[in-house]
Amino acid sequence: MTTTSALFPRARIPYGTWGSSYFPAWQTSALAEVNIGQFAGEAMARILSLRRVPTSALEYLVIGSTIPWHWKFWTAPLVASCMGRRIPGFHLEQACATGLQAVLVGAAEIEAGAKDVVGVLTFDRTSDSPVGVFPERRAHQRTHAIADVWDNFGFDPATGRAMLAAAGLTARKYKVDRREVDDIAFHRYEQYFRAKDSGFLNRVLVPLDLLNVGGRPLGRIDEDKGVKRISLGSLRAQRELDTCVTSGTQTHASDGMATLLVTTREKARELSARPEIDIRLIGKSEVRCEPSHMPEAPAFAVQRLLQRAGLTMNDIAVAKNHNPFAVNDAVFTKVTGHDWRKLNQTGCPLVWGHPQGPTLTRVTIEALEEAVDLGGGYVLVFGCAAGDVGIAALFEVRDGGTR
Repeated sequence: MTTTSALFPRARIPYGTWGSSYFPAWQTSALAEVNIGQFAGEAMARILSLRRVPTSALEYLVIGSTIPWHWKFWTAPLVASCMGRRIPGFHLEQACATGLQAVLVGAAEIEAGAKDVVGVLTFDRTSDSPVGVFPERRAHQRTHAIADVWDNFGFDPATGRAMLAAAGLTARKYKVDRREVDDIAFHRYEQYFRAKDSGFLNRVLVPLDLLNVGGRPLGRIDEDKGVKRISLGSLRAQRELDTCVTSGTQTHASDGMATLLVTTREKARELSARPEIDIRLIGKSEVRCEPSHMPEAPAFAVQRLLQRAGLTMNDIAVAKNHNPFAVNDAVFTKVTGHDWRKLNQTGCPLVWGHPQGPTLTRVTIEALEEAVDLGGGYVLVFGCAAGDVGIAALFEVRDGGTR
């Protein structure tokens, strides 16, 4: 494997120090009942404990969330306190690109020499998302209420269209076939359940127990609740909500968190249970495509990234994406020529859900774990976000123990 120069040469992701909750569908689990920021901080502390990483090693926290939660004003410092650490931090959000952007910001902190160990923590709760009331003193409607999740899903203020309409418009632009979209969705479910049955998901997803304010058990988060096996026949029978989009060929809202560390090379060797594994961030790319054509943006981001890196899809060992619509994957093949069957070998958000903030963080964790199983290689992570944005990042996994 030819090694390319890294975007952040000093930054490393220590193998095996990561973890994610399961992503239960909205309103199906005890996660709907808790402060998601507090839960995420406590869950990160639990995951680090299981990975034998002391929270005292953390110097800084980058958190990413997109849905308002109680006391969000305090952001990263509050979340750090919930894990028992009084350290500074930074909060960011960019819709579904948040989970990958948080990793990039963590790497930039390391590259700048500001810190040696940065915790990246992303989370969101779509269940019971808040309604904001905005004063409109210059309009005839004196107050305006917005349901944070559902109104934003249903209306892009820049275009006046819903996100679902973007999938339909893009499907028509690329003359995507409905049967192929059904085939993609069915294949993605089969990939997820193969990964689940093999035990792969047990290595990256962590069961977490929740307590109520009185300290009594509230529930256990130990499955991607809401995900069920689906037949190709049932997909074929579903009514189109827009061109090539049905209930079965789009993702669903869910709740969850995901976390990983970004460190210097020396700290990665110290904290990882397998210090011979070296994980670098090679490059990243972002694009914004034409209005209401969000599903095509990730393909353009990938093209730009690979061109800059001097690589092709044939050089990629693992490719995994955030695909809220199966249309995304059909369009990716149309644009790049890369077979959609080669993507997402261990599952994807189309199947296990869409809590926004942590979605691409979980994608990244699963992709890196898969690459380690393969003995290393280039890892491509990409996805779309509201506003017709595409984001892509390229990692390199090298396993010194296999040479």
